[in-house]
Amino acid sequence: MHFLFGLVFVSYVWGFFTILGQKKAEGVDEVEIEVLHRPENCSKTSKKGDLLNAHYDGYLAKDGTKFYCSRTQNEGHPKWFVLGVGQVIKGLDIAMMNMCPGEKRKVTIPPSFAYGKEGYVQGKIPPDATLIFEIELYAVTKGPRSVETFKQIDVNSDRQLSKDEISDYLEKEFEKDEKPRDKSYQKAVLEDFLKKNDHDGDGFISSKEYNVYQHDEL
Repeated sequence: MHFLFGLVFVSYVWGFFTILGQKKAEGVDEVEIEVLHRPENCSKTSKKGDLLNAHYDGYLAKDGTKFYCSRTQNEGHPKWFVLGVGQVIKGLDIAMMNMCPGEKRKVTIPPSFAYGKEGYVQGKIPPDATLIFEIELYAVTKGPRSVETFKQIDVNSDRQLSKDEISDYLEKEFEKDEKPRDKSYQKAVLEDFLKKNDHDGDGFISSKEYNVYQHDEL
């Protein structure tokens, strides 16, 4: 009887500490978000597929070393990217959800949502590094992943996007930036967009290649 009771007790204790360990591990793998400023009037928040315009500074949590500053890149222009599709590290995709234009956040991103065990030598980020970003969001617009935007870009309504159609759309979006960008930067963004989305290499982005949400209306 004592043996059976002891076995049950040990099993209970083992289970308790296992759950405790799992919760601790889950906590480590969370993106921590601190809102530094949020505008009183916020009628629109960021969601997956939106095109965002933001500045952010990146630091190593270990010693505070700054490894990235968007204000020193591309002549100080804020960075444009589509949220939630892997154009930035996973931690930033998570951290910048539901943000208002004008909002500022400080976020802490664990290695599993950043550069993992390998690190990023070119970016001076060591293996297993926890990162801190200070983010300021300027604009949230319908990105090149919404049905509405696809139809807007697809001028000739042939259900595929040509290089010229995408270029015209991006040029209009860049005009919204306070600082005008040169053509070489616009061309680089266009080529990167085509490279990541034209999966069959035919020079066009079909509704299937483009539309991460697989909407029926496309």
